Amino acid sequence: MSNSLRPLKITIVGDGMTNCFLLCYSISSRASFENIKSKWWPEIRHFSNNVPVVLVGTKLDLRIANSEKFVTTTEGRRLRKEIHAHSLVECSAKKKLHLNTVFEEAVRAVEKKPKNKPHQCVVL
Repeated sequence: MSNSLRPLKITIVGDGMTNCFLLCYSISSRASFENIKSKWWPEIRHFSNNVPVVLVGTKLDLRIANSEKFVTTTEGRRLRKEIHAHSLVECSAKKKLHLNTVFEEAVRAVEKKPKNKPHQCVVL
């Protein structure tokens, strides 16, 4: 996501109605992967600490085995654990691979999220 979209993103994050974030990076771009941890994850935690996250690696069709240029599944799993994301899904819009899984995992993340306890009123 470019910095030009940042104000829109902040508005959405701060609206109190967000149920789940899909944090996306391109498997073919280490910079986008590193931005998850250094830029987008801290911002989400700042504005919406209790909203679940699904980590999504895009452009799966471009990955070439044993190429250091591409983000590996192992690296994605490590980041998922580090940021406490609900899950990691790698997908390809071009090849239509695992697209449904992205949204299924988002639903699972929302369903798994603990419900807020109702406020109690105590009269003394």
